[in-house]
Amino acid sequence: MVFRHVIGFGVAGNFAGHLEQAGEASDFLTVEVKEAVQPKAIFPFYVPSDKAGFLATYPLSSDTITPPNEADNLQIEPEVALLCDIQYQDNKVVGLKPVKFAAYNDCSIRKPNANKISEKKNWGASTKGIASQMFELDGLTEGGELDRYRIASFHQRADQVERYGEDSPVVGYSYFHEKLLSWIVDRMNNQLDVGPTENIAEHLANASYPEQALISIGATRYTEYGETTFLQSGDTSMVVVYDGQKYSSRDIAAMAEKAEFPHEGISSLVQKVI
Repeated sequence: MVFRHVIGFGVAGNFAGHLEQAGEASDFLTVEVKEAVQPKAIFPFYVPSDKAGFLATYPLSSDTITPPNEADNLQIEPEVALLCDIQYQDNKVVGLKPVKFAAYNDCSIRKPNANKISEKKNWGASTKGIASQMFELDGLTEGGELDRYRIASFHQRADQVERYGEDSPVVGYSYFHEKLLSWIVDRMNNQLDVGPTENIAEHLANASYPEQALISIGATRYTEYGETTFLQSGDTSMVVVYDGQKYSSRDIAAMAEKAEFPHEGISSLVQKVI
């Protein structure tokens, strides 16, 4: 699917322990939070506007990752992405309505001196990944269909397939359901251009208040292998969001060995690193 008219945001720090593993916790020392488990910020990864500089480059692919020339520390970031209708009133965001979800790879460069989160997230075309298989979503209320899903990820190099991120329940996010949506709405309206964060309201205005946003809601923790293994040309990245009532972790690992996943109850994103 193509989302060229949809603004793209990610949530930073919504899975306990991920920022520390990624070496990014220090980036957010100056960001004030009301509780320890609160996500740190939202960041733009795509803004459909000629005013957006590098963020105007469409970065999504469902089958390819193109590494940047200067980076040798590129990692898979396995997530769930929500396609949301945005509700406005007087140019303020007053609501988000999730309508679809899919497996997502928030593929990131480890760039310690980056001024903004977005500088690690969009370095050109085929920067990130969104599964072509998206599922309809009625909302994000507790007890809804997304609650039974899990996130798994795998890395293939030559004939060797390894688990990259911890197999994690979607409900394991620090902020989820209506609490997450309310927090994102607040950040869209009130987040400032301070430290690693950006003024999101300004990006929405520059994009002429788009009707929809694609929002990746946070990366899972890595396995020991994933924490220390970086992508190389020829590798394959796999992110799988699957119905945990239909499939076991072992089922998904067996599918990953062949890089083939059925469509029923599974949103799979398989990308070749070129």
